[in-house]
Amino acid sequence: MTLYEDLKWRGLIKDEAGDIQKIIDGKPVTFYWGTDPSADSLHVGHLSSLLTAKRLQMGGHNPILLVGGATGMIGDPRPTTERAMISKEDVLRNYEALHKQISGLFGYEMVNNYDWSKEINFIDFLRDYGKYFNINYMLDKDIIRRRLDSGITYTEFSYMIMQALDFLWLYENKNCTLQAAGSDQWGNITAGIDLIKKKTGKEAYGFTMPLVLDKNGNKIGKSEGNAIWLDKNKTSSYELYQYFLNSDDEMVESYLKVYTFLSKEEIEKVMQKHREKPELRLASKTLAKEVVTFLHGKEACERAVMISEALFNGKVKTLTKKEIKEVFKGVPNFITKDNINVIDLLVNGKVASSKREAREFVNAGSIMINEEKITDENFIITKDIAIAEEILVIKRGKKKYFIGTIGE
Repeated sequence: MTLYEDLKWRGLIKDEAGDIQKIIDGKPVTFYWGTDPSADSLHVGHLSSLLTAKRLQMGGHNPILLVGGATGMIGDPRPTTERAMISKEDVLRNYEALHKQISGLFGYEMVNNYDWSKEINFIDFLRDYGKYFNINYMLDKDIIRRRLDSGITYTEFSYMIMQALDFLWLYENKNCTLQAAGSDQWGNITAGIDLIKKKTGKEAYGFTMPLVLDKNGNKIGKSEGNAIWLDKNKTSSYELYQYFLNSDDEMVESYLKVYTFLSKEEIEKVMQKHREKPELRLASKTLAKEVVTFLHGKEACERAVMISEALFNGKVKTLTKKEIKEVFKGVPNFITKDNINVIDLLVNGKVASSKREAREFVNAGSIMINEEKITDENFIITKDIAIAEEILVIKRGKKKYFIGTIGE
């Protein structure tokens, strides 16, 4: 299977400008893809592009990641509303963080379009670039057309020209002849190709990657409104492992193709075993292990698996304080005192709204503390039953968790 065929099999090529098969399977070329520094870390939504670039690099091509210090101050048009402006200080800070992250993970060359955009004055922008863009051509681009009814500012409208300028600069200064991006960037890619053709008379190429979606059609990388970050200090290895472990069965095969470097034969073998015994969740476990190992390392993955198995098997007491805080990040937590009656503990920690409700929970067997069911409403909570003489993992019912910390 050629590199192009592999990318097509994995579902990583959607739109093509030029003979992309010839380019990808031919002699080495320099290509780029970009992201704006809207945060200090990339998230799982960016990962398919990063890994596609890695596949191309492994095939002999030279990747450049463009982080848009200039375009990030403008904001790529959304389908519905204008993006909030980000300050220059935040853009610079985010760029530096992304530079460190990408250098550590992939070692790609990185460029900042602010470096060449900052010197262009308004008159030169209009004379040297604006004159090459026909308004009717720009209005026909999907993302622009979808915003016409609700309204679009001139600032957002200019984003296409700025991105086209990026491709031209990279073409002229880095011999970059290929751009890859998500499918929502198709209009911007073709705008860049057209600008290069008009300014230099030469050919450039591009292709888009389908946006990776969940079974409901939402972009992957968001969990209850929160991004799943690639930075393990923002999203722990355990959280990342759980995110992919809980992938929908009907999507897991496509995710294995996109997010792992397993071969076609290896993925088919995993899926065959998964279908034979779906209760073992082999496919989602393989996916989660491959992603966490690639991003955070083998040791971090093994630890994430250990934590997951300890929780699944009711062995929360085997976890350290640090691991518990990692697992239950975002869970309601409270400080309590030593030698406290369980009913008072539940009320003070807002596990129950009243003593009457607390008694009902206890008598019904709905309360577990550090995996031990509490059925006696006169039970006294002490440091002796706490993890490290401090942590109480309180479970109400099947899924509701609270963390109590015994203070001085």
